[in-house]
Amino acid sequence: MAGEKATRGGIVYALIREDIFEGVFQPGQRLRLVELAQRFSVSQSVVREALTRLSEQGLVRAAPQQGFRVVALSLDDLNELTEARVDIETLVLRRAIERGDLKWEAAVVAAHHHLSGVTVVRPDGSVNPEWFAVHEEFHHALLQGCGNARLLALATGLREAATLYRRWALPVGHDTERDVAGEHQGIVDAVLRRDADAAAELLGRHLDRTAQALREVIGADPATVA
Repeated sequence: MAGEKATRGGIVYALIREDIFEGVFQPGQRLRLVELAQRFSVSQSVVREALTRLSEQGLVRAAPQQGFRVVALSLDDLNELTEARVDIETLVLRRAIERGDLKWEAAVVAAHHHLSGVTVVRPDGSVNPEWFAVHEEFHHALLQGCGNARLLALATGLREAATLYRRWALPVGHDTERDVAGEHQGIVDAVLRRDADAAAELLGRHLDRTAQALREVIGADPATVA
C-alpha cells in the first residue's frame, strides 16, 4: 500500500507541476486540497504530499491557516534568484571544465545535439513542452562534470526554483530577436576548448538574458505576473 501511495503521489506531483508550468494554475492562485483530490481521484493526504514536495522546489508556498498557493512571481525574487544562479552555476561550470573527462564532454555534445533537434515553438505557434525538458537536460549535462555533489545539488536546486520564471518568460516575454541556439552553441564551443573564462561568461550572460525577458514584462505591467 505504501508503494502504491507513493506512486500515486508521484503522478499527482507531476500533473500539478506541469499544470503550474502550463498556466492552468496561475502565480499566487490558491490550491485547494479537496478540489485537487476530486480532480485526480486520490485522497487529500496524497495531494498534500505532492504540494509539500512542490513547496520544497519553490513552486508552491505553504502558509499556516491558509493552505497552499502557487508561488507569486516578483521582480525582487527574480533578481535575487538570477544573481545566485549566475554566481553558482558559473562556478560549477568552471569546476566541470577543470575536472570533467571525455565521457563528460561526450555527454555535453549529445545533450546539445538533442536540444538542437527540438523546436521551441510548434508550427501552430504554441509552445513545445518537450523543449523545456530537453533544455534542462542540456544545462544539467554542462554542470555534471564538476566532481562535487554538494555544489551540483545547490546549482540544481536554484535551477528548479527558477523553472517557473523560465516557463513564464517564454510565452509572455520571449525576445524573438534573441539567438538562443547560438548562445547554447557558444557555451558548448567554449567547453570543448576548455576555456573556463569564456564558458562562464557566456553562461552568465545566457542566464541573465532569460531573466531580462521577464523583467521587461514586469516593468511594463506588474499585474501580468505579480
